[in-house]
Amino acid sequence: MGEASGASTTVEVAGRRLKLSNLDKVLYPAAGTTKAEVIDYYTRIADVLLPHLADRPLTVVRFPEGVGGEGFFSKNAPAHRPDWVPVATLPSPGSSKNRRTIDYLVADAQATLVWLANLAALEMHTPMWRVSTRRPDILVADLDPGPGTTVLDCARVALLLRDVLPEPLCVKTSGSKGLQVYGRVDDGRESMRVRDDMRIIAERLTKDHPDLVVSNMRKDLRGGRVLLDWSQNNPAKTTVSVYSLRARAAPTVSTPVTWDEVAAARDVDDLRFTAPQVLDRVQAHGDLFAPLLP
Repeated sequence: MGEASGASTTVEVAGRRLKLSNLDKVLYPAAGTTKAEVIDYYTRIADVLLPHLADRPLTVVRFPEGVGGEGFFSKNAPAHRPDWVPVATLPSPGSSKNRRTIDYLVADAQATLVWLANLAALEMHTPMWRVSTRRPDILVADLDPGPGTTVLDCARVALLLRDVLPEPLCVKTSGSKGLQVYGRVDDGRESMRVRDDMRIIAERLTKDHPDLVVSNMRKDLRGGRVLLDWSQNNPAKTTVSVYSLRARAAPTVSTPVTWDEVAAARDVDDLRFTAPQVLDRVQAHGDLFAPLLP
């Protein structure tokens, strides 16, 4: 429940009081999606999203003027954050702002998601490792369609990966143009070792399927092929979180899908989902990414 006051509303979320502002502001102009609807999505998806954000340093992408305006990545926790929002102070090698450390947010509660959504933090990005261990517990193969290809070609590559990577494996849409295949890391490997192992797999698939897969990042090699980006396993990189909104024309979401859906897809819209659809899918299927949780 909330108390409306002019352009703002005070709400209570799991015992935390938050002041929300500009709830009628349109953040997705083409779809007419307002900030209130973004907040509602993150409120309702919290139960399945939070376990995947837990113990991970969070980078958000904020769009104060909506997706038609300029967005910016935000790694450092805002100084005006509530005192109950957890922060992890971590080294920042190679920082463009010469910072020796960064105070990362760690999202551990529904109220934190609501607070971030009120800041127009549409996208949530995390690394493959956890704060408590500094070692990866998951790996990712990021499939990005080059010119002349679509997410359907990414689906073909995802099925090839399913044949060479150990279970459990989960797959999700990027919420943009591609797909991402995730696996568990249970053997204590360091991030750069996981990255190098994924590069070897990517190079092997490139050799076996040269007309479909490319593992080199050069743009001039990507026409008609899917880039299998192994570099996202670098500990300094992040990937969009499962269940995160994306800053596209419509409020699309990085959505878990079943392998049957990947194999059966015949149209790009078969692998494209908006926030309302994702809420319905979770109600019907639960968390399809649960096999990756500790």
